[in-house]
Amino acid sequence: MTKKKRKTRAQRRPRKYSPRRFKLAIALLGLLSAFLFAVAAVFTYHTLRFTALVDAKLVGESNERPATVYSRPFELRQGQRLSRDELVAILNDLGYRQQPSLGDTSGTFALTDGADTVHVRRSGEFRAPVTVDFDRLWVSSLQESRSGARLERIDFGRVPVTTLFGADRTKRRWVPLEEIPPHVSQAILATEDRRFYSHTGFDPIGIARALVTDLLSGELRQGASTITQQLVKNYFLTPERTWRRKVLEAYLAVLLESRASKDEILELYVNEVYLGQRGSFGINGVEQAAQIFFGKNVGNLTIAQSALLAAIIRAPNASSPHRYPEQIRERRNVVLRQMVDAGFIDETSAEFESTRPLGLIEGTVDRGEAPYFVDALTRELTKDYEARNLQTRGLSVFSTMDPYLQSRAQQALVEGLEEIRSKLPQGAESPQAALVALSPRTGDVLAIVGARSYGTSQFNRAVDAHRQPGSAFKPFVYLAAFENDSSLTPATTVVDEPTTFRQAGKAWTPQNYSRRFEGRVSYRRALALSLNVATARIGQDVGFDQVVALWKAMGMSSELSPYPSLVLGAFEVTPLELATAYAVLANGGYRIEPRFYTKLSDASGATLGERPVVSRPVASPESAYLVTDMMRSVLTFGTAKEIRARGFTADAAGKTGTTNDTRDAWFVGYTPDALTVVWVGYDDNRPLGLTGSQAALPIWTRVMKAAVSGKEKERFVPPDGIAFVDVDPASNKIAGANCPTRQREAFRRGTEPEERCPLH
Repeated sequence: MTKKKRKTRAQRRPRKYSPRRFKLAIALLGLLSAFLFAVAAVFTYHTLRFTALVDAKLVGESNERPATVYSRPFELRQGQRLSRDELVAILNDLGYRQQPSLGDTSGTFALTDGADTVHVRRSGEFRAPVTVDFDRLWVSSLQESRSGARLERIDFGRVPVTTLFGADRTKRRWVPLEEIPPHVSQAILATEDRRFYSHTGFDPIGIARALVTDLLSGELRQGASTITQQLVKNYFLTPERTWRRKVLEAYLAVLLESRASKDEILELYVNEVYLGQRGSFGINGVEQAAQIFFGKNVGNLTIAQSALLAAIIRAPNASSPHRYPEQIRERRNVVLRQMVDAGFIDETSAEFESTRPLGLIEGTVDRGEAPYFVDALTRELTKDYEARNLQTRGLSVFSTMDPYLQSRAQQALVEGLEEIRSKLPQGAESPQAALVALSPRTGDVLAIVGARSYGTSQFNRAVDAHRQPGSAFKPFVYLAAFENDSSLTPATTVVDEPTTFRQAGKAWTPQNYSRRFEGRVSYRRALALSLNVATARIGQDVGFDQVVALWKAMGMSSELSPYPSLVLGAFEVTPLELATAYAVLANGGYRIEPRFYTKLSDASGATLGERPVVSRPVASPESAYLVTDMMRSVLTFGTAKEIRARGFTADAAGKTGTTNDTRDAWFVGYTPDALTVVWVGYDDNRPLGLTGSQAALPIWTRVMKAAVSGKEKERFVPPDGIAFVDVDPASNKIAGANCPTRQREAFRRGTEPEERCPLH
């Protein structure tokens, strides 16, 4: 039976397919071919598309860099107020490498253990090594290390300050991979992607190892994404957590590996990796983080510090070293152990590095980054250049910022506000402050601080806050008087007594701040003591419209009305505008246009634009000098005499400023080389309760001590049209042998007194 069945089956004829079945088979085959073709087309399209994106990103990262802002060249001077640690910080900013001992490599420095000494071999050829000795906070000596020859000053290069940021407010400093020490990259590889140089972008072995490690330790110790995957996630993908995105991430990682070398990918990563937030800025890249966390060039990081940076990558904001020091110490030591496991360092080194302190500095972009200055600089640049070009073409901006003075200014403002707190009623809110320092000879803005902290307030009060100048305006009343009547001198007298002026049809009776009247006083004494009534009388004599005309001729934009109250600064100016006005006095009657940069060059070094010194005469040199000489007395016996008590000895002129109800406190002063304006007050215009000498003067003194350190001997040089005569202050006549006191007074030639003092 079975055999018969088998035979019957064998003898069956082949099955014939009907035309209908044949057509169905052909259709199915066509659909399958179309599907496979569509898949291939989609794959090819996306491959080409993502290849173009990857190539564009690689080219962009290689050729498109944000503009780098450089400071003016740093000058180290004998007698400068600078500590060893501060010089080390500046050398780090300059990119100098620290060595155990100074060799023949330029751009290096070494420290002497147990001594306040720094040995430096400057960048460039044929630079002899120099030795810098310190006496606590002062540079005590500069000398060539080999010959022992004494030096007055040492010039260094321009300090890289920051890069111009875009709308994302990201701070980064790009560093080539070859300039990054191996232990920095190794710390990152050990914790983020140990098999980086072995895989093709996607690493199944690494994922399996990380999973086992995390399960055994009971915590998330190793990540599953490769460095390449992390890059493509940040560059091309959204942060959503889906299987589709993970598959696409792996695919793009393999694609990126096919388009770039391992070193190129690692260079991208170490310069782009996110390492936390400081105020309103995101911190990206190991160089920027090294500056923010340690105040160092990345090339000077220790192994422990490198491990700390690597420890932050996993959870940057949750691992903030300043907020969670103990947790980050533990995580740093885990990274050191991972470096041992990866064969990057040995057990002994790891044990030693794990005992090191964290070595953190105050984590703020205010230090070294000069954010308020850079904001003002960016505003100036965007008047002439497209913002996108400034952020993508790798330009170099040679700014006018003095890195040493900018750092001192920020420190002085914070310390000064702390001092002010002790003068305010208990529980009173701390006020705000702003500061502008510039060179009156060139208009170069040397330093700008717009508030106590950029992290808490990005409003730049130094250039944007419009406040009443108060008595700080008075010198321009005297300048107008000297300009309109050449017979007037600082010895000319005016009566200081109760007076009522007519203002817009109303009576105005000003009072002196002391509520006392001096009677007949010289112009010098009236300005030194900031006498309101005497100054108003001078304004009336010269004509209030003439004071307004002079202000406009000086190029000031603030609106003034020719009323008596203008002598008390009853209008609004910004600190930068007031600094520009005072520069006319300091610069012999020439208006100098403030500038924030001198030159802009492209990536090849070709100059794209320059900002020359722009000046024009608006007052005579003699009138400007007479006002300057009168303002010297403000510091010797006037409202700012505390400056001398605080140890400021340089030749300087200045003026306090206090508005009605003490809503604004000012001090403006200058030496032949530097001019600084300080404002203190509340943003909501409530009364401060302190005068300019109480609130602004201490900050100014701190800043200007730094500005003149090593240059204290510079003095104002009078123009040829000025003569000096010793007079008796009581009579303002030529002092005789019997006069108990004498004042060396400045006069325009031809206006000197001819009579001897009749009183003695």
